[in-house]
Amino acid sequence: MTIQEQPHPPSGAAPLPEPVPLMGCPYKADPYPLYERMREAGPVHRVLFPSGVRAWLVTGYEAAHAALNDDRLGKNHDRGNDRWRARASIMPEPQHSQLQVHLLHQDPPKHTHMRRFVTDAFTPRRIDALLPRFQGLADTLVDALPRTGPADLVSGFAAHFPFQVLAEVIGLPDELAAGFDRDWGKVVQPVGPTDPGRPLYEARLHGLQSYIAEVVTHKRAHRGDDLLSRLVAARDRGELSQEELDSMIFQLLVAGQEPVTNQITTALIALFGHPGALDRLRHDPGLLPRAVEELLRYDSAFELTTWRFFAEDSDLHGTGVPAGDSVIVSLCAANRDPRRFEKPDELDLGRSPNPHLAFGHGIHFCPGAALARAELRIALGTLIARLPGLRLAVPDEELAWIPAVLGRGTSRLPVAYERRI
Repeated sequence: MTIQEQPHPPSGAAPLPEPVPLMGCPYKADPYPLYERMREAGPVHRVLFPSGVRAWLVTGYEAAHAALNDDRLGKNHDRGNDRWRARASIMPEPQHSQLQVHLLHQDPPKHTHMRRFVTDAFTPRRIDALLPRFQGLADTLVDALPRTGPADLVSGFAAHFPFQVLAEVIGLPDELAAGFDRDWGKVVQPVGPTDPGRPLYEARLHGLQSYIAEVVTHKRAHRGDDLLSRLVAARDRGELSQEELDSMIFQLLVAGQEPVTNQITTALIALFGHPGALDRLRHDPGLLPRAVEELLRYDSAFELTTWRFFAEDSDLHGTGVPAGDSVIVSLCAANRDPRRFEKPDELDLGRSPNPHLAFGHGIHFCPGAALARAELRIALGTLIARLPGLRLAVPDEELAWIPAVLGRGTSRLPVAYERRI
């Protein structure tokens, strides 16, 4: 199939480069002006990532929704062609084969088989039963903040609360939870083979792999009625391979907590930029459930999805995509599409309906969505209620946005407040 020309930009607009580079501090701080230009020019664009990977990015809501439900697009890395593999297979062997066969990289029927092992742990009913425990964890972290500001809400709260909640939900015992190094989560940020940071990347990878082995050994010796124990038991019954077990624990530990850490920061930054909305939440906590949905739409921590591939040359909304090229959906661009959301660049805490795609859609819809929503309600509600006068302590331009390719968030969030209640 011949690759078609990209649509022409609207009259008077500067043409988009080919490919469109998705990198640099201005882009990470605020990608939305670029996404607006891309949506106006067409639903599918050739893009370039810092690692050198070239991919096809889907930007509009309707196109994104269709792509997320397109059964022609598979997630298994075996579908990737040599051009993609030359740049995208950042994680070396044997770790790539041992840690990258989790749910995000599987297609039916394997995906269906593996997903059934985790869904029960994240049902809304089970999450609701654990809410008092989650609230206690949040309050303990706030108790440890300075009595008066300033404070860093990443190191003081957001970096710890989601992991503590996750440990509670999946059955990670305190002694093992205490040994988890948050920096291990950075192994999902691409570091190419020639990058000066490659040795540190590989050291983190080995550290995380050893930790996962320790978790498996512990759970095999101390079985319980928890998710980790059930996964280990499934491996011992031959229902999961060792690589699938390790990969699923890898996914739980990394994807299960770092995005929530980042979403807490993006939500707070959005509220700091809209003091009227922050004041409404302070005086009416009952708005929190709907506010969380709007904050997820307004600036999602999951900015882009992971790779998808066509098995054969295919048409994607009028653009020819070769087999094995990577296709990525911009959830953030879809969630700001004016054809789906009225005044999409405005933060409207009362927005309803709000069919955002922050958790994806279709068979790969995030299984931990109910947990993430509960964590955000508790985190935001607790911080707003217990830290009167909560506000950003530095200018917006001083915020350090993480360099992750697929996600959004800040590495620090300096805040001021009057006192700790």
